[in-house]
Amino acid sequence: MVKRIVQHPVSICRPVVQQPIDHGESIQHRIVRVTEDIECLKRFYSIDISPTTVAKLKKYYHEELGELEALPFQSYNQEDKIDFLLLRNFLRRSLRRLELDETRTKKMDPLLRPFAPSIIQLCEDRQKVAPVDGQVAAQRLEDISKAITSLMTRLEKGDIEIDKFSAFRAASAVEQLHHSLAEWFSFYEGYEPLLTWWTSQPHSQVIVKLEDLAAAIRRNIVGLDPDEEDPIVGQPIGYEGLLADLEAEVIPYTPEELITIGEKEYIWCEREMKNASRELGFGEDWRRALEYVKNLYVSPGQQPQLVRELADEAIEYVTKNDLVTVPPLAAETWRTFMIDKLMSSLKQRPLLRATVLHELIPGHHLQLYMASRYRPYRQLFTTPFWIEGGALYWEMTFWDRGFPQSPENRIGMLFWRMHRCARIIFSLKFHMGQMTPQECIDFLVSRVGHERATAEGEVRRSFNGDYSPLYQAGYMLGALQLRSLRREIVDSGIIGEKEFHDWILRENQMPIELLRAIMQDLPLTPEYKPSWKFYG
Repeated sequence: MVKRIVQHPVSICRPVVQQPIDHGESIQHRIVRVTEDIECLKRFYSIDISPTTVAKLKKYYHEELGELEALPFQSYNQEDKIDFLLLRNFLRRSLRRLELDETRTKKMDPLLRPFAPSIIQLCEDRQKVAPVDGQVAAQRLEDISKAITSLMTRLEKGDIEIDKFSAFRAASAVEQLHHSLAEWFSFYEGYEPLLTWWTSQPHSQVIVKLEDLAAAIRRNIVGLDPDEEDPIVGQPIGYEGLLADLEAEVIPYTPEELITIGEKEYIWCEREMKNASRELGFGEDWRRALEYVKNLYVSPGQQPQLVRELADEAIEYVTKNDLVTVPPLAAETWRTFMIDKLMSSLKQRPLLRATVLHELIPGHHLQLYMASRYRPYRQLFTTPFWIEGGALYWEMTFWDRGFPQSPENRIGMLFWRMHRCARIIFSLKFHMGQMTPQECIDFLVSRVGHERATAEGEVRRSFNGDYSPLYQAGYMLGALQLRSLRREIVDSGIIGEKEFHDWILRENQMPIELLRAIMQDLPLTPEYKPSWKFYG
């Protein structure tokens, strides 16, 4: 097929447009670029434990932070100043996390040092498209195989000293190395026949041994039975680590002060629980009342209809009362991807009611719908204080407006609110070394009324590394921040309720104190420190 080449003279086909003069990169464009740069770096340097990965990211964060701090902060408008602070906090926190990860990686050395550097070298040579000798690569794979075999022998004998959390992370690192080595082989297979001939068998051996090693680490050191759920393995970040994270989230309270807030909010919840319990005839034994509510199941097969009914109820409520803008497309499209999650969680109407408005509209579905359309570059700064705190704030707002009128519905909403109070207490105490995972489980069972299996799952998710140390505390604390901000902005008559809620969504994610600075046009400096005492 012959391709036709058609020339389009600029002077004939389109007017000559003079390019605008570049006055420098805006803060918003800088954030977009940084987001893409980091994604690009992490996609290419994909082995988390590689010294090369750490060095590349550390260099990038330092360079970007240096460039940012040289910018003329005082010449910016309020939104640009906020973006400056958001990016600065992000880069500083990213550097702290890299340093923490480096420390944790060193603790994994007893399980990784014998073989991991050789796998990393193979994979990074491939990324650089460095010349590779099939025979040399095969010998390296043979050496890796022998090293893993020797390590497995020591592991089975119990000769390796390492803490459970480091071993848990090491097992995940082994799986990542397994994936990277498989990718290395598939890159050459098919067009490097000589290398494939040399490495096919030793590569297959190493792949199998890596699978066996990850399983052996989990079984022999972490204590995981393959037929059971993952064990509860976590590593407290310590008091100083909590303070650093609180500063990044722009929270001016100490961990002890936040625990006190959680305890005060719990006392309020318990008092309301007792009031509802008395209405149901259980006296002050709210745990019996909660068990009664837990048994108010819908009929089999009726849960999808219940979710739809509760979702429509919440949407109608916020629309009728003019509480927040709900775009028709947002109201129409939630069912396509949210209903499975809700169907798998609860079957009791009183407990599901709060969950539906938290997850759908006006909660997470509306948040994410708006976040993808208004200042989407700020999604780099995701924070549980905005995303989870915002959803819980709506639960509180519905409560304050008398939405859950029956005692059953009030108990359903209070159960989740107590749960968020407990999250502040047990998560912060764990990271300060004041509670063990088992004590956290017992706490959820005795103080909130969770089933033991549910409490175990909650604690496991909280500490296995998938969530930041402050994530669980962010629900209640973020909601309390938004309530306090509402009192300052709405209750004082500065703006209306709907305008306030729309404003929150259109600013996108950020620490709530910085959102307050936007709404009240508060003075900002390049070294802004948290100062807003939002509770009490």
